Amino acid sequence: MSDADSEGRGASTLELFFDLVFVFTITQFTHAFVHDPSWTSVGTIALLFSIVWWMYSGYVWLTNEVAPTTPARRTVLVAGMFGFFTLAMAAPDAVHGHGTVFGWAFLGVTVIHAVLFRVSGGESASAAIARVAPTNMAAAVCVVIGGYTHGTSSYLWWGAGLVIIGVSPFLSTPRGFVLRTGHFCERHGLVLIIAIGESIIGVGTGLAEETMNAQFFAQVLLGLTVVYVMWWSFFGTDAEHGEQALDGLPVEDRPRPALLAYGYCFVPMLLGIVFAAAGLGMSIGHGEREASWASAGALAGGVALYLAGQAAFRTILGLPRPYMRLLAAALAVGTMVLGVHVAEWLQLAAIAVVVYAAIIADDVIGMKRGEKSSYLAH
Repeated sequence: MSDADSEGRGASTLELFFDLVFVFTITQFTHAFVHDPSWTSVGTIALLFSIVWWMYSGYVWLTNEVAPTTPARRTVLVAGMFGFFTLAMAAPDAVHGHGTVFGWAFLGVTVIHAVLFRVSGGESASAAIARVAPTNMAAAVCVVIGGYTHGTSSYLWWGAGLVIIGVSPFLSTPRGFVLRTGHFCERHGLVLIIAIGESIIGVGTGLAEETMNAQFFAQVLLGLTVVYVMWWSFFGTDAEHGEQALDGLPVEDRPRPALLAYGYCFVPMLLGIVFAAAGLGMSIGHGEREASWASAGALAGGVALYLAGQAAFRTILGLPRPYMRLLAAALAVGTMVLGVHVAEWLQLAAIAVVVYAAIIADDVIGMKRGEKSSYLAH
């Protein structure tokens, strides 16, 4: 199958394998926050994850244009997977000892991305990556330097790298990339659902030593309900409607909104999963006690961050009622008081109820207005 006739191509099993490797980064950051639930940890995780996500998103654009259909392409993609796995292993301790490993791994995946795109992409994509690659490389050099410095200097260099890659799309046109919406949206949906699933696994492994009584399983059920609500809030309608919104645009007009909606907006959504999973792990099994501000904030803040990212996603793609996701986010934040001053299990229950109620209300409004989704009754 040639790239030119792969408009309807779905994600391959190798790409799914690639996503699994990337999502290991999310699991690593979740564990890192549980071990150090501080504001410094929050900032470090947000900074390093945003850097890693940029290049992962770049690989989605790469495989959207360059299908891994030849042995050479698959081999290069596996090399990129190794780079992301190295990033995931180094990221939690990048500040204290593995910064050089993190930096060189990031440079490696950046070089692989640029070379494969340039060599195997179509004529327009090769020209487009030629415009993007210099800023990606400049950012990667900053990340490498940050790995060799210490303390505040590391954060400054990593922050400079993030600023470079964050503003670079606004300094040049994204035209030239051929966006196949079905494949592109499927890949982002896959990484989101894998992240949610991996987070559940991470929470579960941390509960192996807990006493498994009726109260414990009630808290687990509440925790899974919160995770389900997060899943439903995006996949109930927004995943399908987002693809339809992009598909309805002329091919040449798709890259910019795709970059904003699936590149930038997915950062708070995935970080929300990181912190919500950490909050669940810190809460379940101890639900009868009052929560610490760290665990209550991670749980409520993680869910709220995820929903705020969705509100931005809706706004950029012109989907209806982004304010309903902001309302749900505000309700999630409000549950912190219950966790800190009453009991952790009550916060879990409150998030499950009030956030889900806001999402259901949004679905009902949509159905009354004739909006359709494969998950909703017509």
